[in-house]
Amino acid sequence: MEERKLDNSNNDEVEVNEEDDRPMLSSQALAALQEFLAEQNQTTENDTESHTVALVSEDWRLSQFWYDDVTAETVAEEVVSLCRDSDSRVACIACPTLYAYLKKIGPDVSAKILEYDMRFEQYGSDFLFYDYNKPEDLPLELKHGFNVVVADPPYLSKECLEKVTQTVSFLAKPGDSKLLLLTGEVQKERAANLLGLRPCGFRPQHSSKLGNEFRLFTNYDPGTRLGGWEQEN
Repeated sequence: MEERKLDNSNNDEVEVNEEDDRPMLSSQALAALQEFLAEQNQTTENDTESHTVALVSEDWRLSQFWYDDVTAETVAEEVVSLCRDSDSRVACIACPTLYAYLKKIGPDVSAKILEYDMRFEQYGSDFLFYDYNKPEDLPLELKHGFNVVVADPPYLSKECLEKVTQTVSFLAKPGDSKLLLLTGEVQKERAANLLGLRPCGFRPQHSSKLGNEFRLFTNYDPGTRLGGWEQEN
């Protein structure tokens, strides 16, 4: 869950309010995050010595939380492995860390980043403005145009996942697309019902330690990758 956008929806079906819907930071992590943001107030990119991945700094006011290196690299490597065909295309819905690492690990992979934060215009024509409250307000030429779709819904509510599901259905090629969903454990049953997804053993983590338990779900059996599918009880 990389970026919390302002929820402008008045949908009565939302099960949790905006405050409950946000990820929880420990007091120690919150203090560290505030210190980091103060130091990075003038920073527009975050380039480390060990990585050439360009990311804008997390904006705490938007409740942005980037994946840690292990999570970003693991999921990016999985996506690259799924793009065996030369015509494979990837849609990254609200997961900018993944997009950035994907372009590092698989620079030849064709990928789009759908984001609300306009700072990601730095990615040029790969960037598409995306508001989950308008799930199908996207260029028609993208409809059913992606073999791989990865989504990280901005909220942990039923309403948000339902709308992101509409976006996934709009973008994914019918029948043969690979879907990956990174979201809270609380969405497990909804992920199964809405998208036919099962949880994997691999547990996503964020650079800022969150109190919410996060999971990775797929619509395909990853075998020994991603920790495999979690065994059903």
